[in-house]
Amino acid sequence: MPARPTLRSLLQLPNEPQPLSKSALILIDCQNTYREGVMQLEGVEPALKECAALLARARDAGAPVIHIQHDAGPGSPYDTKAHIGSIADVVAPKAGEKVITKAYPSSFEKTDLDAELKRLGVTDLVIAGFMTHVCVNSTSRAAFNLGYRPTVVASATATRSLPNPIGSDLPAQEVHEAALAALADIFAIVVPDGSKVPT
Repeated sequence: MPARPTLRSLLQLPNEPQPLSKSALILIDCQNTYREGVMQLEGVEPALKECAALLARARDAGAPVIHIQHDAGPGSPYDTKAHIGSIADVVAPKAGEKVITKAYPSSFEKTDLDAELKRLGVTDLVIAGFMTHVCVNSTSRAAFNLGYRPTVVASATATRSLPNPIGSDLPAQEVHEAALAALADIFAIVVPDGSKVPT
């Protein structure tokens, strides 16, 4: 049976991203957590390279950049005071760039992200980072529900294989693609790579 129309198309929601220069770049959990150890993701290094390219373009365009990091406390893979939980060097924040620490999958939950975006007067968001099916997913859905227009860059995110509760395992690529397809149905514009986001 062929795929049916997306909810975005039925509701006549935009399907083309706004320029990066008119958006805020949200980099979610680009931490060493996902480069090494128990939480290392498949495809993480190419995805980080895409994040770094987006970051360079956003800086050149004068777009606001907001770095999100997850903190689950000392001894965890998300310990932001240790190397493992630090933001990766290839996308390290510069002076003046906002860094928000979160404790939930959604970057909006119990943080000042919404207030910061309102202060900036930005409604279009370009979202990248990790993991596709958790924090990128949760943040994009929350952004949509709050009236923002999120664009997710597929090649600038990645995830891991998951145990399937109804049998076998789900490969990382399937988890990644299913999460992106679910977002693209209504919550976000999903583009294959950063070249599809105009400057």
